Amino acid sequence: MLKIRNCLAIIQTPQSLQYACPIVQQLYQSTAIAGQKPTAARDDVEWQQARPLEDMPTVNPLALTFKMLIPGGKYKNLDLEGLVLAMRKDYGDIHLLSGIFGSEPIVGTYNPKDFEVVFRNEGIWPNRPGNDTMKFHREKHRRDFFQGVEGLIPSQGKAWGDFRSIVNPVLMQPKNVRLYYKKMSQVNCEFVERIKAIRDPNSLEMPDNFIDYIQRWTLESISVVALDKQLGLLKERRLDENAKLLFKSLDEFFEYAAVLKMQASPWRYIQTPMLKKLMNAFDNIQKVTLAYVDEALERLDKEQKQGTVRPENERSVLEKLLRIDQKVAVVMAMDMLMAGVDTTASTFSSLMLSLATNPDKQEKLREEVMRVLPNKDSEFTEASMKNVPYLRACLKESQRLQPLVVGHGRKISRDCVLSGYRVPAGTFISMIPLNSLASEQYFPRASEYLPERWIRNDAGSDAKCPANPLKTTNPFVFLPFGFGPRMCVGKRIVEMELELGIARIIRNFKVEFNHSTENAFRTVLLKKPRIPLKFKFTDLEN
Repeated sequence: MLKIRNCLAIIQTPQSLQYACPIVQQLYQSTAIAGQKPTAARDDVEWQQARPLEDMPTVNPLALTFKMLIPGGKYKNLDLEGLVLAMRKDYGDIHLLSGIFGSEPIVGTYNPKDFEVVFRNEGIWPNRPGNDTMKFHREKHRRDFFQGVEGLIPSQGKAWGDFRSIVNPVLMQPKNVRLYYKKMSQVNCEFVERIKAIRDPNSLEMPDNFIDYIQRWTLESISVVALDKQLGLLKERRLDENAKLLFKSLDEFFEYAAVLKMQASPWRYIQTPMLKKLMNAFDNIQKVTLAYVDEALERLDKEQKQGTVRPENERSVLEKLLRIDQKVAVVMAMDMLMAGVDTTASTFSSLMLSLATNPDKQEKLREEVMRVLPNKDSEFTEASMKNVPYLRACLKESQRLQPLVVGHGRKISRDCVLSGYRVPAGTFISMIPLNSLASEQYFPRASEYLPERWIRNDAGSDAKCPANPLKTTNPFVFLPFGFGPRMCVGKRIVEMELELGIARIIRNFKVEFNHSTENAFRTVLLKKPRIPLKFKFTDLEN
């Protein structure tokens, strides 16, 4: 590692960079882009005793792509989750993927102890890499529209910090999120009626395309929060052209972006066919979401001219942010519509499958829900939804068994020792908990769906009460919404949407799934259902 440290030490000017070894050249250039400088060399005992970075098992990206593409290749036909698990088996719990075609070197670690080190060293403006194609679309391809306000996903540094400081009070404060209970409840009631309308009258099962209706529900739900508008997607069988284009383009985005992320590609230098397809998908997503936002802006403008004063609990996220910064308001509303469809739909689908295939857990949940909703059409209240621990535990356990993404990415802001290796500041770290989430080491009876592992013991603060034996032994293993300042800004809204939606369905139906659940999901940029979601919904007596 002294070779690496010596390389860093001589880099005082751009000219001196030419004398550095290739990996350090890439690391230095990536931190310079982010507006950071490598920290001073560490000389503590831990650092001196650690192994040098060049000793870390290294993956050649061209060889990796070759194995993914050729007939009979070792990684042929693997999705993203299968690929990263196969790489762990071949290269170990920590390895370095060399950069190529302008991409950055990536240290991949599967060690939860490393996760804590990385998160504890992410800096005041955590750098979350991995969204290069979206950044290209907003920073270069459609710079005329975004004009430097690129949203939370691709932004870094101060630009990200400024944007986040504006939207946090609106999206992250529980009192603001709870204002949307009634409107989201209305959407859930419409979802229940749509389920009754589309199920087979004899088998009571959903059609093969039930995921399309789940996506309608998620888009309708996020629309009432972001825009204070119901789009009418659950009232009609036919899907309007805008929503149809949005769903199609989101599918394309996840597929194409995953390919460019997984395979070595020169897209940063030339307009490859795959990049053109992805930019077209981004353009269509922008077109549809902006159309929805523009419609809401026209309505708000009309109301303002009429002197209409809306109470706080009827103001959308868009309207609240417009009072602070119009460009931020528009981009944030667009991103909510974009990011709130497939993410929530996939999480909902995995939770429904978990409950349908574990009828004892479903019945236990129903007992809790019936205290919150005495009747099928009862309204949710803030007080009642404070007391649904098992509902929240059911959601957490399904997220553990079917994590939405393969992991989290960060650039470390200072030199760190990870799994015994010296890793310099500015390195892109990919933290992959997939093996740990399914490991007995961290989750006793890991293969079972046990919401009980997330329930606190009844003794509460009694010091003599033993800890829950099913609980994880490392809090950094399970982070479905991320960690720290870059935790998902929509966390509270998504949790509310899922909790209210599942509660309403479990209160109205007995849910079954009488088909195989083997390989039920595939992973592109996120996990998506692979099989038809032919749930059976049987009406409950009130």
